Amino acid sequence: MAHYTRISGVALITLRNPPVNALSAAVRHGITTTVKKALSDPDVTSIVICGENGKFCGGADIREFAGPMSGPPLIPMIHAIEAGDKPMVAAIDGVALGGGLELALGCHYRIAHSKAKLGLPEVTLGLLPAAGGTQRLPRLIGLPGALDLITTGRHVTADEALKLGIVDQVTDQNVLEVALSFAKSVEGKSIHERRLSTRPCPSTPDLDALLEGVMARVRQQARGAMAPVACVQAVRAAATLPYPKGMDKERDLMATLFNSGQARALQYCFFAQRVVGKWSLPSGARWDNCEAIPVQKAAVIGLGTMGRGITVALAQAGVSVVAVETQERQLAEARKAVSAMLERGAQRRGLAPPLHLVSYSADIQAVADVDLVIEAVFEDMALKEQVFKQLSAQCKPDTLLCSNTSGLDVDRLASHTRRPELVVGMHFFAPAHVMKLLEVVCGPRSSPQAVATAMHLGKRMGKVSVAVGNCPGFVGNRMLKPYLEQANFLLEEGATPEQVDQVLEEFGFAMGVFRMSDLSGLDVGWRVRKEARQTGPGVAPGQPARVRHGRRYSPLADLICEQGRFGQKTGKGWYRYDKPAGRLATPDPWLHSFLEEYRARHSLAARRIDHQEVLERCLYAMINEGFRILEDGMAAGPEDIDAIYVSGYGWPRHRGGPMFYAGMVGLPRVLERLEHYHQAHPDVPYLEPANLLRKLVAGGSPPVEKWRETIKRLHSHL
Repeated sequence: MAHYTRISGVALITLRNPPVNALSAAVRHGITTTVKKALSDPDVTSIVICGENGKFCGGADIREFAGPMSGPPLIPMIHAIEAGDKPMVAAIDGVALGGGLELALGCHYRIAHSKAKLGLPEVTLGLLPAAGGTQRLPRLIGLPGALDLITTGRHVTADEALKLGIVDQVTDQNVLEVALSFAKSVEGKSIHERRLSTRPCPSTPDLDALLEGVMARVRQQARGAMAPVACVQAVRAAATLPYPKGMDKERDLMATLFNSGQARALQYCFFAQRVVGKWSLPSGARWDNCEAIPVQKAAVIGLGTMGRGITVALAQAGVSVVAVETQERQLAEARKAVSAMLERGAQRRGLAPPLHLVSYSADIQAVADVDLVIEAVFEDMALKEQVFKQLSAQCKPDTLLCSNTSGLDVDRLASHTRRPELVVGMHFFAPAHVMKLLEVVCGPRSSPQAVATAMHLGKRMGKVSVAVGNCPGFVGNRMLKPYLEQANFLLEEGATPEQVDQVLEEFGFAMGVFRMSDLSGLDVGWRVRKEARQTGPGVAPGQPARVRHGRRYSPLADLICEQGRFGQKTGKGWYRYDKPAGRLATPDPWLHSFLEEYRARHSLAARRIDHQEVLERCLYAMINEGFRILEDGMAAGPEDIDAIYVSGYGWPRHRGGPMFYAGMVGLPRVLERLEHYHQAHPDVPYLEPANLLRKLVAGGSPPVEKWRETIKRLHSHL
């Protein structure tokens, strides 16, 4: 696991643990043994540590976190490297992340290839760098840079690492050859000052003000996550305590985090993203036995907000794109907008903008030679059916036809084509070039190759691609519906938008349900409800205002829209804004009066609604729908649902996802509260506990990782 060779007086220690040379027990044992051998060998004058297969080290082996740790501890191993009396050089190729970077910080010199990435991402797993990273990095580069990297977990390029002072040299050449030459050049030189643990932190003007400002910002951004706060506390120790005391503080903070529910949730999210990539279909087709169609050229139909974002995402992934918009004015606006987005993205990445990959046309015949089409026109079934008929006539016979619909029947669209097996849904989330989630909707006639192609293309675009079944709203929006409805019902019963939002934001959502609705535009949902004949002229005469199809219905959002209040775009919605398209939301006295009048008109007595009821009504209704989705076979497992909600719907990562959260709360508790609320509101049928939830509770409430054993006995519609 750590191979030892000697080259002209330089000991070369090569980490061997594919794919990223993670610091498993065997690797740590190998490093400890080989470092001791090199230090004791009189013919060795310097030491180079590198990784095999173009990767230095990806950090700890996260799989070891689940059980008792074995093998040599990481901290004494790195201390021994730093304390060695021969120059130690880290040859960083590929990645130096987490424990891998901490290992490099223990070395006396660091040489990086220009394409290497470095970082301390432990905070994203609910942890902190606990092998001296919070103590050595501030001593090397100063507090501001260290706080940024440690509290965000972001990766930096080799060039940025050089500017920050993390590495001593960056090369475009073979990094191992450069490191070996460098190691020869520092033979016999004093290395005392190269030991980071012996250095003080660089002085910082007004240290307390800096740390307090960072802590305030981190608390606000963390929204209840513990690890970023602990990271600031650990770096404060580096600035204010001697190194041994700082290490004690780092250890104590890590002990608190390591077994926390938040660390479990974040590590579950880490593995869930890998689970969802390993999709399978009832036919036996799987991620590892289906070949995707190569996509060199794609088309996007419709260049509204979504179409523009999808075009940018494709071009940034290196795909040639034909962007089609039949309205000339919209086409001209889209050309400017797409070019600007590509230029901004390239500037952030330090690359040339791929403007040459995008061509524009007002004629749908321009799609004749593409490999894949993504339709992104207005969310109207008749319009989409017309587009799919045209595409089927214009495209090559083997072109994959995809719809960006957010919830319409993909199979119905497929029925208007000559080859329905080549039709899938690709549901992007706005803004499409930024948001990580992609729901790949498998219709009953979608071929394995079509699914494989959409999943592969999503991965190529950097998306978390999740295969889902074809049902109204698919997974994400289907679960969102009861969440939104319960929030509206709470307003009818006495809550205010700001009260509901405050509870949800304190839970960890970036935006509460009403602020989110104002941002999205209230007219969007209003149009959908009109098409479903829940409001507007399609409602049957004599239908009670608060009942649809025998179920409770809240017309509040419809009434708000009738007042021309569509959210941020009009400056008024559930909140009041400083101006149309403004973002500063303030409670609106008009809305409070409107709610009072509404309750009086419908003889509804306002009551006090507490924090717990808001959380339970909104979240448990959503979770219950998640159980029904699993029951119906529209998602393969709880990880798929959780990946969707964390990646696309703002669910706080440190709470794992809705299904993971249900397990943390306790399935018997969720069942009991749903039964309570269904008894209180019998006219809301989706509050009745799902059969799968009852089965899991009857089976002893297994951990979320074991639910698939129950689910696999149900019929899959993927």
